[in-house]
Amino acid sequence: MINDTVTTSGQDYLEAIMLISERNGAVRSVDIANHMQVSRAGVSKALGALREKGLIRQERYGSVYLTDEGIKVANSVILRHKALKAFLIDILGVCPETAEQDACRMEHAISPDTLKRLEEFMKNAIKHY
Repeated sequence: MINDTVTTSGQDYLEAIMLISERNGAVRSVDIANHMQVSRAGVSKALGALREKGLIRQERYGSVYLTDEGIKVANSVILRHKALKAFLIDILGVCPETAEQDACRMEHAISPDTLKRLEEFMKNAIKHY
């Protein structure tokens, strides 16, 4: 993991901010709450923790932005998520809905070495189809 001090929940928030920003541009607290299906108070608390770690910056009562370090962590989480989801669907034949849920849980626990080996396995497996 790029930043070992980021909790699983924090990683989920960074991932959500990245995905919302790619879709909408600006990211507001209410957008994060809706995306993650959590309360705005919960979002406010999580954003405070991420701001203290230097992973986001937020305009007063305004948009939320990832810092360079926040972008690195979010991209790492998204990469792990996509690789795991692809493996579950394409190799194991798991239905997309279950694969999405499982990948979301697994993305926080997989080591960089295991992820690398998983990606290599998938490349080799696809060559043989």
